[in-house]
Amino acid sequence: MLEFLQGFSYGLFLSCLPWFVVGLVSPRRALGTLQPSRLQVVIRYWFAVPFLAGLLWLTSLWGGFAPSLGGWLAGLVAIAVELPVERRLRHWWAKRKQWRMAAQRERDAILRQAEQARKAQNAGEDSLDPDHPPANADDVILALCDAKKRLLAVRQPALARQADRLYARYRKVIEVLLERFEVGELAFERARSLIAEVCFAAVDNLTVMASQASGVAGVDAEHVRQRLAREGERLTHAERLALESRLRLVEETRRHLDELSGRNETALTALDNAAVAMARVDTRRPQASVSADQALADLQRFVAGAQRYGRRY
Repeated sequence: MLEFLQGFSYGLFLSCLPWFVVGLVSPRRALGTLQPSRLQVVIRYWFAVPFLAGLLWLTSLWGGFAPSLGGWLAGLVAIAVELPVERRLRHWWAKRKQWRMAAQRERDAILRQAEQARKAQNAGEDSLDPDHPPANADDVILALCDAKKRLLAVRQPALARQADRLYARYRKVIEVLLERFEVGELAFERARSLIAEVCFAAVDNLTVMASQASGVAGVDAEHVRQRLAREGERLTHAERLALESRLRLVEETRRHLDELSGRNETALTALDNAAVAMARVDTRRPQASVSADQALADLQRFVAGAQRYGRRY
């Protein structure tokens, strides 16, 4: 064993110079690191590997001066065998690190969503994040997220808030529905389909609102009004007509948006009525065997006659 180790140290030391020259020409061929450099070549093949070979040689001196041929050959090819293994290990470690970082980012995103949902719940409101829909979101919630994203893209935050209100009402009515019926019952499926249809109709209105708002997104109505008021007398007839036509287009679009918004308010009212109506439905089996009035009358008679059960002396 010591003979093999001594021969290995000789072969390893002799292979340092060729690898050093190769590394100076092309560091990528002589190093297994992901970002090789000539400084790393100098450190490895001028200091680190020769020091390791010298340490192995000093350790093998206990066996005398009889290096084996197998050790020589193993030392000469050691670096050539080690470099591919090192590259594979480094690539595996880098991928594992990236996977752990991606998993950590995903966990952080889930925690942030949960924290945002908790804050919104504590504040008494439900807000949708179009880029990060809630976990286990169904088709209705995904459609609301898409509609809100469209409205925010055309700079209509007030209209986008209506999507949040629809989301809050939808969640509430579904929660009441789950409390009153079992999943899979005919009444449950029928009620949920009707609620979804109402929400999808509201989503269609929001989508139309986003499309119409995008058409006048580049028109500054306030600037047009100020220009008509400030430069009314100096404008030519054609300029005045163009500005008035532009302003009229904005006002007509705003009226149509208000009309669609009113339709969504009707949908919100319908969802509120559905939640209240289903909350009044009692599908639980009664625990008492008699009515409340009958139980109260029986209790009063018992209290009135309780003196008879007293112990007489």
